[in-house]
Amino acid sequence: MKNKTVIITGASSGIGKGIAKYFIEKKSNVVMNSSNLENLKEAYQDLGSPTNATYLAGDISKKETGQKLVNLAIEKFNSVEVLINNAGVFSPKPFLEVEDTDLELYWNVNLKGTYFASQAIIPHMIKQHNGAIINIGTVLVEHAIDGFPATAPLTSKGAIHALTRQLAAEFGKNNIKVNTIAPGIIRSPLQKKIGVEDADSLAGLHLLNRIGEINEIAEAAYYLASANFITGETINVAGGHTAGHSI
Repeated sequence: MKNKTVIITGASSGIGKGIAKYFIEKKSNVVMNSSNLENLKEAYQDLGSPTNATYLAGDISKKETGQKLVNLAIEKFNSVEVLINNAGVFSPKPFLEVEDTDLELYWNVNLKGTYFASQAIIPHMIKQHNGAIINIGTVLVEHAIDGFPATAPLTSKGAIHALTRQLAAEFGKNNIKVNTIAPGIIRSPLQKKIGVEDADSLAGLHLLNRIGEINEIAEAAYYLASANFITGETINVAGGHTAGHSI
């Protein structure tokens, strides 16, 4: 992946920032995106304002943002080989309390963001007959938990899992690999945002009896970005979460 260009959405904090850091350290060219310019600029500076990275703020649910990211990648680095659709929002809310606005939020950011960014980059990947798209889903799509009611975000993430397989089918002939990473409980700012003060208390949801670290998602993303014979797959990076529990 050295000198290859990667677009990462939702890169101002948490998993997205961790993935950006990993690729930057591996000498890839990185285009970072987030909706908040201040947070994005701060993240870029926190990573050392690297010369092999740049950033562009914009609402990824808007079709034009994806196109601007692709244009920036080509303008600054002359190529773009990988898209990591990490931008997303997630919060629990009981099914019977979900409103139209909740569904619109999750479907706009999670699904439309992934959909439109992929739509922007695939024509370029077709031209070069090569590319990798990595979507970020969740193990909860395949492993529901009674104590964590989150139908609104989960339906959007489930749609991303389905989109992954269909894009892999439609563009496999163009040598475009499309996969999903489904994280388990990962130590990140998201946990406190959704009301989990002690993420380690959820260790028992994983057979390894610990929660995951951001760099473990970044490692998986790096592997899929360079893998040439994996497509249409959902890779659970979840310490055995989908196989069983240690509690």
